Amino acid sequence: MTSRASAVPAADVEVAGSGLAELTCAWLLLARGHRVRLRPSGPTAGPRPLLLNELTLNLLHSLWGRAPLADCHRLTHRQACWGPDAGPIGRRLSQPATVVDGVRLTERLLDRLAAQYPDAFSGPSGPPRWTVTAVGPSGHWTAGRRHLLAGEAPLMPGTDETTARLVCTELAWLHLTPLGGGRALLQAMIPGPATRPTELLERLLAGSALAPALRHAPETVVALPAAPRLHHTPVTSGRILVGAGAIRYDPLSGTGTAQALRTAILAAASLHAMAAGAAQGPVFTHYTTRLRTAFHAHIATCAQLYPQAFASPSWQHETDACRRRVPPLRADGDG
Repeated sequence: MTSRASAVPAADVEVAGSGLAELTCAWLLLARGHRVRLRPSGPTAGPRPLLLNELTLNLLHSLWGRAPLADCHRLTHRQACWGPDAGPIGRRLSQPATVVDGVRLTERLLDRLAAQYPDAFSGPSGPPRWTVTAVGPSGHWTAGRRHLLAGEAPLMPGTDETTARLVCTELAWLHLTPLGGGRALLQAMIPGPATRPTELLERLLAGSALAPALRHAPETVVALPAAPRLHHTPVTSGRILVGAGAIRYDPLSGTGTAQALRTAILAAASLHAMAAGAAQGPVFTHYTTRLRTAFHAHIATCAQLYPQAFASPSWQHETDACRRRVPPLRADGDG
C-alpha cells in the first residue's frame, strides 16, 4: 500500500456478488486499504463461456497481476460475414482471443482474494457505508428487445477449432465459438423474444453457413434478453451498481467484459475519492456521466451496424431503439 493510500481514511464497503466486476472492485479497494466485506452470490450453474479478446485479457491481467486462466482455449482468428456485401464466407482475420469458463474464473479469483485478504470474508461486522453490487432495483433504459439464443453442440471432425465465425441470415446473426475438445458455443441474436428457442436456433442454424461445422444443433438452448441497457441511477447514496447491473453492451461488440471491468475500476476510484473527502454529488455525477457517455457511443455503433446486415421490418424496431438517445443528466446529478 502506498503512503498516499494509507493517508486516506478507510471506507466500509460491502461487495455483494461474485461476478468479475464485483470481485475486481473488491480487489482494488482492498489494495488501497479500505475495509471490505465480501458477500459472494450462491453457486452458479455452469459452465459460462467467455470470449476475451486480447485487449480485455490484458486489462484483466493488469488488474489482477496474472489472472488464473486454467482450462482456457486459445483462438487465433475470427471470420466475419456481415451484411450483403461480405460474400458467402466473409473475411478471416488474425484476431487472437481466449475462451474461458466465466464461472471457474470467478471461483479462482475468489480463492485469490481469500488467500490475500482473508479478513474480507468475515468483517467488518458493522453495517457498511457503501454496497457495491451488480444486482439493483429495476429502472433501466433498454435499447431494444432483442434476445440471444445460446447452446453448446459438437463440432464435425476436422473443423478448425482456432477460428471464431460470425454469419448472418435474414432474421439473425449467428456466432460460433470453438471451446476445445470438439465442442462449440453457438449463439444467435434475434430481434425479439423466442417462445421455442431450441427449435428456432435449429432452424436458424440450418439456413446458415455454420451448419456444416456442427454435427447437430444444440440440444439445450437458453434465451436471454440481450439489448443494450443502462440503469437510470447507477450510483446513489449507499449503493454503486457495477457490471451488467449498471450497463450492458450488445454481445456483438465483443467488449462487454471489458466494460464490466471498467465499471469496477471507476466504482473503486469513486469510493476512494469520497473516502479522501470528495463531495458525493460531483462523484455521483461523474460516475453516471461516464457510463452514459459510454452507452451513447455503444448504441450509436449498434445503430450503424445493424441496418448494414438487416433490412427486414422485424429489425427496424431495434435500429430505431438504438437511435433514440438516453435523456441527458440533470445538473443535480439525478437521472
